[in-house]
Amino acid sequence: MSGFVNARARSVVRSLSATNIFLRRQIWIWPIIAAIVLGTIGWFLRQAIEQQLRMEMASEMETILRTDVKAMQIWLRSEEENAKSAAGNAELREVMLQLVEMAEQEETTQLDLLTSEELADFRERMQPIVDARGYQGYAVLTRGGRVAASELNEPVGMVLPAAEAEELWAHVDEHGATVTRPRKSIVALRNEEGLPQAGVPTMFALAGVPDETGETALMLGLRIRPEDEFTEILHIARAGESGETYAFDRDGVLISQSRFDDQLRLIGLVTENTDSILNLSVRDPGRNLVEGFRTQVPRSQQPLTRMATSAIAGESGVDVDGYRDYRGVPVIGAWTWLPEYEFGVATELDRAEAYRPLVILRSAFWGLFALLAAAALAIFVFTIIVARLNREARMAELEAKRLGQYTLDEKLGEGGMGVVYRAHHAMLNRPTAVKFLSVDGTNEEALVRFEREVKLTSQLNHPNTIAVYDYGRTDEGTFFYAMEYLDGIDLEELVTRFGPQPPGRVISILTQICGSLDEAHGQGLIHRDVKPANIVLNRRGGLYDFVKLLDFGLVKAVDSRKQASLTASGSMSGTPLYLSPEAIQHPEEVDHRSDLYAVGAVGYYLLTGTTVFDGASVVDIVRQHVEATPDRPSQRLGRDVDTDLENVLLRCLAKPANERPDSANALRTMLQECKATTSWSETDARKWWSLNSPLESNGNTAGTATVIQAATVVGAEPPDAVSEDS
Repeated sequence: MSGFVNARARSVVRSLSATNIFLRRQIWIWPIIAAIVLGTIGWFLRQAIEQQLRMEMASEMETILRTDVKAMQIWLRSEEENAKSAAGNAELREVMLQLVEMAEQEETTQLDLLTSEELADFRERMQPIVDARGYQGYAVLTRGGRVAASELNEPVGMVLPAAEAEELWAHVDEHGATVTRPRKSIVALRNEEGLPQAGVPTMFALAGVPDETGETALMLGLRIRPEDEFTEILHIARAGESGETYAFDRDGVLISQSRFDDQLRLIGLVTENTDSILNLSVRDPGRNLVEGFRTQVPRSQQPLTRMATSAIAGESGVDVDGYRDYRGVPVIGAWTWLPEYEFGVATELDRAEAYRPLVILRSAFWGLFALLAAAALAIFVFTIIVARLNREARMAELEAKRLGQYTLDEKLGEGGMGVVYRAHHAMLNRPTAVKFLSVDGTNEEALVRFEREVKLTSQLNHPNTIAVYDYGRTDEGTFFYAMEYLDGIDLEELVTRFGPQPPGRVISILTQICGSLDEAHGQGLIHRDVKPANIVLNRRGGLYDFVKLLDFGLVKAVDSRKQASLTASGSMSGTPLYLSPEAIQHPEEVDHRSDLYAVGAVGYYLLTGTTVFDGASVVDIVRQHVEATPDRPSQRLGRDVDTDLENVLLRCLAKPANERPDSANALRTMLQECKATTSWSETDARKWWSLNSPLESNGNTAGTATVIQAATVVGAEPPDAVSEDS
């Protein structure tokens, strides 16, 4: 049995080995594999984007619906309160009770009511209230459904149909006040042209009026034009160009004005001289009438739309797959039913508009897939050519080990933009770090930024700023520059390996950083990316803990009008853990005090071993920089620290820029005046380096810290050959 298992194992190994050899020799197959893999990834990505788009559309429709419904409910409550206020007027109440008493007498005729002093008195008292609040009119209704008073003569004395009167009284008895849904007037009212017309849409805000016993004896109604606020409120929020929110009653009749009235007249759903409100049912014609389809089924026999059927059943819902609206146009929508007022509200958007991004996405996907297939074919062809050029490519690689007068020794770091090598000058033979653009990553924008970085950095001569020795281009056109080779450890690695630093050492480091920044700020340059990884501790000419500030790649020329062409307007540059509030909110307006905020954050990190703020995401971190108050270092450490240093760091971290030190030189002076300044001496530094030198701790002649530092200059990662523990 064991022999069989061993034989199977050897067979699997031979198969894997043969496959590996085949893949290495048959290079042409890799483009095909890449096309298949990328196509599969693209397909799943498209599916995920489509699903996310559907979820976002559903959320958007529900949000719009909630907004319109909430606005409608607020307006309805306001109208109810207005009706209650008018009904609670003591003088009006007395007159209304007299009118109701008269109207309930069988012998009282319409003429008796119209000629009564009570009606004249009521109209005189009521008119200012109606005018002040913008109502169209009013009515007083008895328990028996008789109109006891109105601003118009025609309805006075009229008795409403029993079912309608009972419905109104049921709402008033239950809630004390209500607003009726829009319905056609039974008497002639003035239309939009000011002409008397029957069947004009109207609605009332109703409130009960109690008699001397406290029983509700009558109701007061304030007449409203639904075409005004009722319809306008439903149009507060809508989606896209074709979005619409509207209301409908239990019979599916539209009780608000459609935004498509002109279109409805063209396709014959409403007549030339009428509007959609109260004249159109929310029914599905079966096909898109806007595209010219005409159905032979009478409108009254067409089914309600799927949305209306669900809403009238008391359901709330959202549908982003699509259904036909009352025009037959495919739409997506969300809806709800308001049982207290007996009408539903829906918001809809044409499906074609809603899914336009998805159509573009699908077209782009298939276009990219076709390009990918074409690219795979082209790569297959070029792979054959490349195979023939391998020998020349290897020779060119050997030649690339020399850049002008500099011989490259070993790669220190590589990023998407460039590469850093440890090198030496052909004649001076001094160790140098050489940075140049990678061939694959070279483009005009990268070249402009790279050249800008070296020119700006070369203007700075402070001992604590990394020195640029030389820059130029090779014969092949590769841009490079040579800078001093740093044999040290960056502050991020320092804290990671050795924890929080003594206050005196923190002061010494920050003081040197201030010296470098003072020169840069004096020349109108802002670093914008001061962070522990860009600050290296070195041994220089017998000096220990000598600071070098690196990476002026994000430096901003304050007075340069060309800056806008190098950094996109409003873009946020820097590292989130060390960004000032203004660099987050107004990155185009930062000045030297933003660097001082970062210095304070670096000092906080050195002193406590933790960043000022931390969070689960970049958004959370930057929000804290803008809003949160940092803990005092002593609170973070759980022990006392130098109060002077603590106060200086917290002043640097002040949210308003004008509350920070005025300049890097002023900050340096404040640091030098701290009591802990003398607690770290040259002897302490020398002793620390003798015990903890990166060169001696790992036995690597290049030094892990130096590799990390050099890689940081280009925002790169150290080579894989350097282990974390080395």
